[in-house]
Amino acid sequence: DTIMECGEITPLRTKALYNVGFYILAPSDNNIICPWRKWSKKYAEREWQWYLSANPSVVEIKKFAPVWDKMHGGDNIVNSNYGYQWMRNDQLNKCIEQLRQNSATRQAWISIFDGKEKDKYQFDTPCTLSIGFSIKPGTDALDMTVIMRSNDLVFGFCNDQYCFSNLQKLVAARLGLNVGTYFHFAHDLHIYDYHFNLKNV
Repeated sequence: DTIMECGEITPLRTKALYNVGFYILAPSDNNIICPWRKWSKKYAEREWQWYLSANPSVVEIKKFAPVWDKMHGGDNIVNSNYGYQWMRNDQLNKCIEQLRQNSATRQAWISIFDGKEKDKYQFDTPCTLSIGFSIKPGTDALDMTVIMRSNDLVFGFCNDQYCFSNLQKLVAARLGLNVGTYFHFAHDLHIYDYHFNLKNV
């Protein structure tokens, strides 16, 4: 509603708000229940399992979401399998070890979008910039921050929050911690024109 009321119309057929951030206080409660959204937990879980595989090939996932077939140059390989990204150079395990060694560390961050790899982004540019983890001082709770360069509220965010909150749960379990809060920040949070009337359909 806020995007539709206050968002700016862009040349990319969207209405957008810029530099939007909000807390998800109970990340484990990650099911989208708005009936008009018609969110598919079954598909979101498939995407999560695909991330866990760390396989950048869309051969299987595109059977369930054909949009993935538009995001490669003919080889079925994409940059937006986030599991592939967070397992590159063992980023995820290094973050977990940093938190294990120093609960106050500010260095437990994973990078996804990498400006040094822009030449690889001809067909698929990752929407997520980075994911960071921290342990709330004086608690046994693992907090997480996700920073997006661009985020479609209807499709992208709904599936992203499911997968990222599952990642938070995974890291918390590895560390023997509870799940804390999840802060989600998007530079460009938008709705495409074909979803402008979604709530009224």
